[in-house]
Amino acid sequence: MPAAGRPTLAGPPLFVLMSLASGPKHGHALMKDITGFAMVRLGPGTLYGAIGRLEDRGLIAAMPADDRRRPYELTSEGAAVLEASVAELRQIADEGASRLAILARARRRPRPSLGAEPA
Repeated sequence: MPAAGRPTLAGPPLFVLMSLASGPKHGHALMKDITGFAMVRLGPGTLYGAIGRLEDRGLIAAMPADDRRRPYELTSEGAAVLEASVAELRQIADEGASRLAILARARRRPRPSLGAEPA
């Protein structure tokens, strides 16, 4: 369940929030950073679509333009949604690790015999 009832995010919007958590960035810098930590290359349409939706929800804010580049920053609400999203992903990853451990134990156990072997 999301922390404090906050909505959580995944995919490109989550990657944008994660990138902005380390400081303001413009579009190209976001693309490079996301490729570096998530090993996912977002195309311009995907990136700017996510930026627009995040900005509309008040999770990021545009800063004054620097020449032709417009940097974005994480808002306090964006930081809270990022925190809830990471907590949810951590919970899912922990469950996956637990289930993999069960599978590994099951594979190490000898299988029971299904009956007498034919002569």
